Parts: sequence; C-alpha cells; structure tokens
Amino acid sequence: MIVEDAVGPVLRMCDEVESVVRAIQDDNPADLEIVDRGAYVRVQRRGFLRVTRGSLERHLGTGFRMSRLESIMSAFAGRIRTSSDEIVWYLQSASSSSKEKPR
Repeated sequence: MIVEDAVGPVLRMCDEVESVVRAIQDDNPADLEIVDRGAYVRVQRRGFLRVTRGSLERHLGTGFRMSRLESIMSAFAGRIRTSSDEIVWYLQSASSSSKEKPR
C-alpha cells in the first residue's frame, strides 16, 4: 500500500527491530503501516509519526539509548527531529492536512 505524504523510519533488520516497531505502534495507535521487506522494515504514517524514550524502554529495557535507534535506521521519509526523549518524523508542507505538529 502506498501512503500519501508518508513519514517514518526504514529500520535495518536486527535483534531489536520487532521491539522498536511495537514501541512505535504504542506511540502511534492509528493509521500506521508496517512493511516488512526482509532486509528492512519500513514504518510509516501520513504526516506525523513519533517514538518516545518511554515506549522504547518498555519494550527494550531501561538501558536502551536513543542513539541506538538512529544507528539501525538506514533511511527515513519526511523530516526528522531528535531529542533525548523522542524522535519525530513529520511532513512540513503547505498542503499538509495533519493536525499533529512537531513541538
């Protein structure tokens, strides 16, 4: 399925990928598409997608570092904003109809 105005990460296959996907699902319960291509997993949503440190720690343990997620992300769609507490992918355009905006 092609998602119009899709944003989100492309994750390399690794031991943590399923847990990372579950954390992203926790933070984005609606309209999330996950495409498993064998060597990588694309996680996407229209306009805005985020994953928080809290969700990642619930699925991967308190020792999980946000920089580890960045190292398994081979690419992404949209724009990205990173912090120590969350990673946000978003689409910033005049035609964007998403009500969710990055903070």
